[in-house]
Amino acid sequence: MTQTIARKSLYESDYLLWTQETIAKLRAKDFDRVDFESLIEEIEDLGRSYRDELESRLDVLLSHILKRLYVPLANDYNGWERTIREQRKQIRRRLEKSPSLKNYLAEIFDKIWQDALKEVREDYPQYEFPDLWQFDRDIDTLLNGNFWS
Repeated sequence: MTQTIARKSLYESDYLLWTQETIAKLRAKDFDRVDFESLIEEIEDLGRSYRDELESRLDVLLSHILKRLYVPLANDYNGWERTIREQRKQIRRRLEKSPSLKNYLAEIFDKIWQDALKEVREDYPQYEFPDLWQFDRDIDTLLNGNFWS
């Protein structure tokens, strides 16, 4: 019990040292001394952070596509297009590293679309935006489509 408290304490007090010690214990196959509870928590958090990042990048991507398509402010087009390219690049990289996120992207699309739509409607109430996504939802279209040409 004291060892569990000490391990937990290290996890809470010096995260970097905890990770280094955990890696060393795993490599040495010293499983009896590994803080599995914290290790499992960290792995869960890592997966959650990948999903959170994808949600955030998709939200920015969709909101900037909406602005570029429906907000006639030509001076802003270049900035919106740069943001679209950057979000696409980062989404592409994340999907290359974690292909299973492609399924998650399909799961969250409608929710993220509604969030992005609400945001741009609040930011630009003078313009009309469609209630539904007007294009294919496949990953290739999202990451490569040029919707305004």
